[in-house]
Amino acid sequence: MRTDIQRQAKGKISALRDLYACSGTQIGAFMKSAIYPGSFDPVTFGHLDVIRRAAKIFDGLTVSVLNNKLKTPLFSVEERVKILKEAVKDIPNVEVESFSGLLVDYARSRDVHVVIRGLRAITDFEYELQNAQTNAKLSNGGLDTIFLTTSLEYAYLSSSSVKEIASFHGDISMCVPEFVAELVYQKYGLEKK
Repeated sequence: MRTDIQRQAKGKISALRDLYACSGTQIGAFMKSAIYPGSFDPVTFGHLDVIRRAAKIFDGLTVSVLNNKLKTPLFSVEERVKILKEAVKDIPNVEVESFSGLLVDYARSRDVHVVIRGLRAITDFEYELQNAQTNAKLSNGGLDTIFLTTSLEYAYLSSSSVKEIASFHGDISMCVPEFVAELVYQKYGLEKK
């Protein structure tokens, strides 16, 4: 199964190179800016690792907080945007905003052609690959996804696990910045660990 996925990925990369070569477009032409969408509820060191690395690749990176009405988040969209702005304030080419609706429509409205997604494990890849292919189809090939593998030190980390640990008053200091940990504990009516 892994070989099939690798073969598909290599085929897509090859097809993209051919497409860009035929159109006369340099591969970097669409890589001036990118979107890193997610719920970020709460933002973790894993998210921040992906943000910092993507910000080195692109001239501009927009961290886009999804307003997903199907989920009940710990923090409101406005709170998550505020938290992220504080967390990335030292990265000059990163901006933070929120969006709702389809990612392809949001990307089109911003004239952005690249989405960043972080991968922790092969199970993430299967899910993210399907989303990437769907977004490519919905955008008529106008939206590509670049996957950044999470640094090994954060491979175990997810916002869901952070919330679960915090809800039992466990120590989340190794998962999120200190100010985020304080806010998470406050949401659960707990004192900082």
